[in-house]
Amino acid sequence: MAKSLIPIILAGGKGERFWPVSRLRRPKQFLCLDGSDRSLMQSTADRLLPLAAGWDALWVITASHLADGVREQLPELPQENILVEPQGRDTAPAVAWATLEVAKRHGEDAICCFFPADHYITDEVRFRRTIQAAAALAEQQGAIATLGITPTFPSTGYGYIEQGQTAGRYDDLPAYQVSRFTEKPDHQTAEQFLARDRYCWNSGMFVFPAGVMIRELKAHAPDLIAALKDKGVDAYASLEKLSIDYAVMEKTEKAYVLPADFGWDDLGDWNAIERLMQGEAANVDLCQHVGLETKGCIVYASDPEEVVVTIGLEDVVIVRDGKATLIVRKDRTQDIKQAVKSLGSEQYKHLL
Repeated sequence: MAKSLIPIILAGGKGERFWPVSRLRRPKQFLCLDGSDRSLMQSTADRLLPLAAGWDALWVITASHLADGVREQLPELPQENILVEPQGRDTAPAVAWATLEVAKRHGEDAICCFFPADHYITDEVRFRRTIQAAAALAEQQGAIATLGITPTFPSTGYGYIEQGQTAGRYDDLPAYQVSRFTEKPDHQTAEQFLARDRYCWNSGMFVFPAGVMIRELKAHAPDLIAALKDKGVDAYASLEKLSIDYAVMEKTEKAYVLPADFGWDDLGDWNAIERLMQGEAANVDLCQHVGLETKGCIVYASDPEEVVVTIGLEDVVIVRDGKATLIVRKDRTQDIKQAVKSLGSEQYKHLL
């Protein structure tokens, strides 16, 4: 394993497509969605700790309104390892600021590993083996390594990475130069990608030496890195919203990809719960549910005493939390985020 491996959890997301259970101060990463008693963030920390060799080398970057929640969720995490963004500015500022802080404390040779807080991984041993391989690739090639998830269906909700020239094997895992990144495609294009064996889903996980990312930011996002180097977190008010994919990954020649297969889901919306928990039953029942001629439904209620009765429904999501109820067709769950924006008026702000 590379020396000074620093896992950094990206924990600023809102998880709006899990509304009404996911709220502004109780976002998706703080929820237990897989039937366990550990939240998604806690589970992420649990599987990263062996890579970090302890809490002192594990970091979290989060939003100001979530910082107290992070401290409550991860009480063992040193306070100085929690970076608090005053405003959300997407992933490029988050990655840039965290990388600069790691370089100050551990040097530019330290291997930074960035992970979203809300991913679900089934094979943690294989996951850590893949990260160690990515760290070796990053260290030996001076690369920005990303993990590409082997596609299992023609998803239009994920970005895709096209594999280019082979770049050797690391811990017997193949690596490739990145040929190109493609944003979320339409269904026909996604089917074409699936039919070829050189496309992966973009997982949003990155591994790189701190100095490599700093140099690539100077080359491709000079205003961003200059502002953060000059003012640190105080620069946030002047930063534009920018993803790390757009700022660096789509432009750099240092991007490499390792196809990964360790049982992954980004739990993007309520349909992901069905992928995790669907058994032989006609529905996914996360509460007391009595269904008459009902199938293919996901039914949730936060009150354990509440009973939900459905009649003649198919492929519908029903969620009850407090005084908020969501009813949506399963093929429209991507639109929950838009519906939540409609609750921004004074009348409904208490439901956010």
